[in-house]
Amino acid sequence: MTSEHDLQNQVRVALSLHGCTVFRANVGKVRMPNGRWFDTGLPNGFSDLFGFRNSDGKIFFIEMKNEIGRLRPDQVRFGEVMKNRNVLYGVARSVEDALKIVGEDNDN
Repeated sequence: MTSEHDLQNQVRVALSLHGCTVFRANVGKVRMPNGRWFDTGLPNGFSDLFGFRNSDGKIFFIEMKNEIGRLRPDQVRFGEVMKNRNVLYGVARSVEDALKIVGEDNDN
């Protein structure tokens, strides 16, 4: 089974090679050495990857899951909000899935 981290790295490379600028979202909270909490500030359920197609600037959000990964309720809600906006959104379990999500012919 492929780890989500490895799959995410494969997708980042593939999207870059296919004319996209892609970013990895680091989300969550971390306790700092001084005892204070650092929060990334991103909304609950924010997608693992986001970016834009270099050809037209169309924005995309991709939630990465391996073969057996399941969406949490906050990820489902985030996806629903994105689908109701003029952006590309999808769940990718493979490089091929991610390329389909951002495909030039996929303009929602």
